[in-house]
Amino acid sequence: MDSPSELASGLDATGYLPDSGIATAAFLALRMGRPLFLEGEPGTGKTSLALALSSALDVPLIRLQCHEGIDATQALYDWDFPRQLMHLRVLEAAGSVDEASLYTRRFLLARPLLQALEEAPCVLLVDEIDRADDEFEAFLLEVLSENAVSIPEFGVVRAATPPLVVLTSNRTREVHDALKRRCLYHWLEHPSMEREVAILRRRLPDLSERLAEEVAKAVHRLRSLELMKPPGVAESLDWAQALLALGKSTLDAEAAAATLGAVLKYREDAERALRSGLAG
Repeated sequence: MDSPSELASGLDATGYLPDSGIATAAFLALRMGRPLFLEGEPGTGKTSLALALSSALDVPLIRLQCHEGIDATQALYDWDFPRQLMHLRVLEAAGSVDEASLYTRRFLLARPLLQALEEAPCVLLVDEIDRADDEFEAFLLEVLSENAVSIPEFGVVRAATPPLVVLTSNRTREVHDALKRRCLYHWLEHPSMEREVAILRRRLPDLSERLAEEVAKAVHRLRSLELMKPPGVAESLDWAQALLALGKSTLDAEAAAATLGAVLKYREDAERALRSGLAG
């Protein structure tokens, strides 16, 4: 990929419709060898961009899903203790115990970070880093800075080619500056009306232009309400697909009421939408 426009074309071919900002940020991450930190509301296409990049670049995608309490063992590696124990018993039976043979690569269980170092070039998606704690952030920063990890019983594993790292955050908490400084940063907004219509038509070929526009307009109106969880593009697609499944050719108040659970996932949000008037 020699330019942002070439990368945009590659992403477009996978079904992901990037704007110039996203394409430029992803291109610079590739060219500069820096992690790409994507922040924004849920449903703005952060995870989808990583999936599209792996497809456009024809490299594997390795995903690390962060959660509260995640630690280095879950993200990096672990030892296959049952197989090690079996191997030890075989050695004892043969009378030739060699503890060093217990810590070879065949007994090492690679978690996503180690997989990415060993299998690069690849796209490493660190999803929802804001759900992890401070200690995990510091550990991740060290791995990303060196593109290597030291395993005490085994040695150093270093990536021959650094993976393209994409970190996502829904901003449920602030991620530390030290990690952000290591990355290129891009904030993803919800798509414009025209782009959302294009995404709907691209992903759902049977969707008419009229129904795509009506769904996009309604979703944009919903996002203007003070909802607990404003709908993202994924919910727009779910809503349009639900309408197609019911054989609807237009979005009216009756169809919206019947399918509101496809786009709003909290009772309070549905009640607020109903109070605002579905006909509007």
